[in-house]
This record gives sequence, C-alpha cells and structure tokens, in this order.
Amino acid sequence: MTPGERLPPTVHANLTDTVKDYWFARVAQHEFDWYAGVRLLKFPEDLRVYEHLIWLSRASVVIEIGARFGGSALWFRDRLRTLQAYGLIERPLVVSIDIEPDLARAGVLTADPSSEGIEVIGGDVTDPELPDRVAALVPEGASCLVIEDSAHVYDTTLAALEGFTRFVPPGGFFVVEDGCVDVDELRLKPDWPRGVLPALHDWLATEQGSAFTVREDLELYGMSCHPGGFLQRTQASA
Repeated sequence: MTPGERLPPTVHANLTDTVKDYWFARVAQHEFDWYAGVRLLKFPEDLRVYEHLIWLSRASVVIEIGARFGGSALWFRDRLRTLQAYGLIERPLVVSIDIEPDLARAGVLTADPSSEGIEVIGGDVTDPELPDRVAALVPEGASCLVIEDSAHVYDTTLAALEGFTRFVPPGGFFVVEDGCVDVDELRLKPDWPRGVLPALHDWLATEQGSAFTVREDLELYGMSCHPGGFLQRTQASA
C-alpha cells in the first residue's frame, strides 16, 4: 500500500462492549489515521465540527498550535480552499506552529511540494514573543480560527489562551483540544499529560476569558477529544 493509500485500522462497534470500550478503541485508532498520505491525529467527528466552525465564522486563517506530522495543516488548508471556491474568502492560510517543526514541514512537502497556503513555523507557545511573530503572517482583516493542540499541560494551555485568543474576532472560535486527558474515565494511557481543563477553567474566570463562552453544544457527534474545549468569542473585548 502506497503512502497515499494508507488507511487507519478498522474499529468495530461491538454491541456487547461498553461505550468506554469503544472510546478506547477509537482513541487507539486515531493515532494511526492519515490525510493526503500524512499522519492526522484527530477524530473524524471533531474534524466535521471544524468544518462547521470554518463555515459559520467564514474563517480565512487557521492558526494551529501544535503541528506534529503536518496532516492537520494540509486538511485545514484544503477546507479553507473550499470556502475560497465558494467565493466566501480570498486568501486561505494555515499558520502551523510546533516546537519541533521539521516533522510537519516534511509531511506537508511530501504531500504538496508547493505547500501553498501553509506556513509552518518553529516556536514555543510559552514564548511571549510568539503571538507577535504569528500576527506578522496574518493578513489584515483576516478572520481566524485558533486551535490549541500543544503539550496538553497547564502552562502551555494557559499560554495559548492568554496569547492567541486575541486573533479570534467576535463570533469566531478558539478550540482547546484534548481536554479528555483530564477526564479519568477517558484516559487511554497512565502517562498521558494533565492540566488542559484546569488551565481552561482558570482562564475563563479571568477578565480576558469572560469574553468567551463554552459551547458544549458543539460536541455535536457524541464522541469528541475536546470536552468543554469549544469556545466562541461572544464579546468584542473583555
């Protein structure tokens, strides 16, 4: 099977198993999923929600904090191109950030040597200068969807919220991924990190966080890695 034909392992919905059993099988599966021949570590249900958020917000830029293999950068870029094809946006752009960006760069270039519409940059989300570096890449007036998918610990989650919610316009969305690590019943491995949901809850209690509303109703398909993580800006400023 060539790289472009790779498929994830099949998960069977055994009706004698519990929902928890099914969850664990799906989590194990998603670590071996692919897009355009590049690893993509996201649930299909969450990707479908992202399609809704991009359409609703008319996002022209996706900022993803945490690039890993580069599959998600390609997937988001291609979704933005669909909006462009419908005449809803003009300049699709994905800014993909990782503390070790070479793996993502290689994945993007393998699938699309032009890498048009994708900027992969190296950076640590706890670096206070990183948001300004990203701002220099974002076109003026762009509508941004921001996704926090870095180390899934307290300090990185809080830094992403404090530094990058500024890019989200009124009505736009910021998604804190993988809060499942803080739900004991959902933890697949004992060495998974912790701290996503505590950081999110502490930030929501701040003046900055008060501009956002948690949209639990956006966990649309009953299976999500991001419980409590879909945020919408409902105030222009805090």
